[in-house]
Amino acid sequence: MAVANTTYRKGEQLCKVLDIRWLTDSAYVLRFERNDTVFVPGQYLTLSRADSLMAREYSIYSGKGDSYFEVLIKAVPDGIVSQQLKEVRPGNLLRVGGPHGNFCLPAQAPENFRYLFIATGTGIAPFHSIVRSYPGLNYTLLHGVRFANEAYGADDFDPQRHILCTSKDNGTFNGRVTQYLENIEVPADTLCYLSGNSQMIFEAYAILRKKNIAVKQIFTEVYF
Repeated sequence: MAVANTTYRKGEQLCKVLDIRWLTDSAYVLRFERNDTVFVPGQYLTLSRADSLMAREYSIYSGKGDSYFEVLIKAVPDGIVSQQLKEVRPGNLLRVGGPHGNFCLPAQAPENFRYLFIATGTGIAPFHSIVRSYPGLNYTLLHGVRFANEAYGADDFDPQRHILCTSKDNGTFNGRVTQYLENIEVPADTLCYLSGNSQMIFEAYAILRKKNIAVKQIFTEVYF
């Protein structure tokens, strides 16, 4: 890829692509230089090709102990940035801003809490980073997808804590993630993190409130 414009924007750096790994026909993990950047699991980066001014926000997929950054991307037909990024190759340059965001665990002793993580699609990314960074967490993860092959990074989660909810295939639970949520007990002290499409988040939030989970214990990250 020829770099047409390598000027920096405020708070950005240029990072070299290390690898691109396809998980499905449309979803891929993009790995690139971290350059010792410090981040908190759950945060996101702004990302674009170095020759483009079109950027998009992507949650960090890699762990805080990794020497590189990874993001999980779904290439959608009308997604300009996701289509551009799928064409990069090792050695190409990316324009990277951040990290940003506060969709993070408590700063003090995060291992001392009970967590419920709920995601749809690529909304699994911040939870992948969190679990990779804090392997001793007490968590349950509900991941809603259409088909079982969209269980991105499933092997990196404890299978006893990972509930795959598939709407068009056979997973741990055949149905929507909110249907599963309606039928489980959520202890009152649980910290609940919701990441993915807005409809799921609205519904899951309402269900959690009906289960008497306090507003201050529900955290959201809307993807679309």
